[in-house]
Amino acid sequence: MEAAVLSKKTPARNGNIQLRIGEWEIQHLRPAMTDDEFEDFCFKNPELHIEQDKHGNIIIMSPVSYDSGNHESEILADLGMWNRKHKLGKTFSPSTMFILPDGEKRMPDAAWVSMEKHLKLTLRERKKFAHVVPDFIVEVRSPSDNIKDLKEKISAVWIANGVRLAWLIDPVDEISFIFKPGAPPVELKGLNHLLSGEEVLPGFEFDLSILKD
Repeated sequence: MEAAVLSKKTPARNGNIQLRIGEWEIQHLRPAMTDDEFEDFCFKNPELHIEQDKHGNIIIMSPVSYDSGNHESEILADLGMWNRKHKLGKTFSPSTMFILPDGEKRMPDAAWVSMEKHLKLTLRERKKFAHVVPDFIVEVRSPSDNIKDLKEKISAVWIANGVRLAWLIDPVDEISFIFKPGAPPVELKGLNHLLSGEEVLPGFEFDLSILKD
């Protein structure tokens, strides 16, 4: 998912929100929004793809390119077919907001939540942005994304909050990274590999060659 990422040099840590879109930055908009205020803000601006970091900074996500949209859909299609067969959890689209334990509010390009976690959510919680950590997520690099920023996002946001397995797939430079807690990411060069869901998604594999032009 492409994003206008906040500058690391001037993060808002004092309760004030920073908004950065491209080269434009607006500081000190107001005190950081509560979860309910943030949800209301998103619902009132459905044309925007919005995330929020743990410091309260608002991140506006841009639409993805034709190829990037296709790459995301291919991964989600395979994940969905595997899950329909095994019925071990729930799959989620790139528009699904997850509220993580440290306050990050994020939307991965694909996600999977185990049935055990899903069943712990009440019906009311499922109708809102849920406080739940996906077991598995995928981020796909778009041409405008910085690969270093994406790797940092997976480590510092997803893995740090309890995601058990994460893939970062870079069709631009034809390289992929596999992230798991307590271990450095594993790097795979080329689009000739099968990525495995390992013990998190037993039997699930994704053939990277599908992403070749």
